[in-house]
Amino acid sequence: MLGHRAKKASLALALASSASKDAALVAASELLDERSDDVLSANASDLERAQATGAPAAVLDRLRLSQGRVAAMASGLRKVAALPDPVGEVIAGWVRPNGLRIEKVRVPLGVVAIIYENRPNVTSDAAALCLKSGNAAFLRGSSGALASNRAIAAVLRESIAKAGLPEDAVVLVEDTSYESAREFMRLREVVDCLIPRGGPALIQAVLENATVPYVLDGDGNCHVYVDAAADLDMALAIVVNGKTQRPSVCNATESLLVHRDVASRFLPAAAEAMAGVRLLGDEAARALVPAMEEATDDDWGREYLDLTLSVKVVDDLGSAISHIRRYGTGHTECIVTRDLSAAQRFTQEVDAAAVVVNASTRFTDGEEFGFGAEIGISTQKLHARGPMGLRELTTAKYVVTGTGQVRG
Repeated sequence: MLGHRAKKASLALALASSASKDAALVAASELLDERSDDVLSANASDLERAQATGAPAAVLDRLRLSQGRVAAMASGLRKVAALPDPVGEVIAGWVRPNGLRIEKVRVPLGVVAIIYENRPNVTSDAAALCLKSGNAAFLRGSSGALASNRAIAAVLRESIAKAGLPEDAVVLVEDTSYESAREFMRLREVVDCLIPRGGPALIQAVLENATVPYVLDGDGNCHVYVDAAADLDMALAIVVNGKTQRPSVCNATESLLVHRDVASRFLPAAAEAMAGVRLLGDEAARALVPAMEEATDDDWGREYLDLTLSVKVVDDLGSAISHIRRYGTGHTECIVTRDLSAAQRFTQEVDAAAVVVNASTRFTDGEEFGFGAEIGISTQKLHARGPMGLRELTTAKYVVTGTGQVRG
């Protein structure tokens, strides 16, 4: 059984040296560069099938690899290799009055299962982070990216074996049926943590079927609030970047809130700068931009993942915060302002994995945060929140050292 192979590999990985893990990652980066044409050929076949079925542009963008994206994957492997190894780190230590020495030490989770949709780069990123943190990566991608995932996993497994580590440090499930996904979510005897990366249907399937511990990589209905005290040129650059730089990802801006005092100056300029974006607005926004379509109540809570943006004019900062509380998904929320007190209130009162002041929502990303890569962005509060890097793929154990103490 694939899961038991991953479990066996995880026992060896937990004891692996930093040098051997880093060697495997560097070898994988080099081999991925060498075999980029093979990976791109496999990806082309996946894209051809997806296009034949009429897959939407956002799906095709997440699926598509290029020389640049493959090179970025290889670079990500090298960056993870260069990061400090979290395994064995002493998080805290103290000595009790009776002489007991207690240390809280980072240890791997064990087998980290990732179920994901149409993003072949996840295969490389997840494997790298799991390997470096001493975990086995048990991967189940979608049928749409199967050829790409096979090619990438083959590179990883070969490199890991050459470094003297078990090749089952990376195990790819090639059965992409619904039944296999359901079974994957219930492997309590082998899976220590499940991380889903995909749309609402996948998240709902995990909520309904998973019997293993999981961390949700949730929706990203990310807001930008342009305050009365905003630098409007800065705000325009932030909104345009957040919406258009790569609209198909979870940290893209999906909703724009603008203070009434600056709406008449800001919204026409924003509409002109985002001429290719479909804008859905409330009555006040549409009065300023007549070409804007009317937003429904459902539109405020939607993660579009394309060139669509909901737009609302708000009376004040409190109204913006209330709107975000109602419709936000807890991913990333942004304020643009020169008012320090407004920024402080926003960061204190908005409940999200990342709260951003005067920067694009697109920065909520493991690599941008300096994690090398990420295995997902958690929108829940236990055990990890925000971009999940190496430390988020570990847990802790207490090592207690005595000199013969007994409890009275």
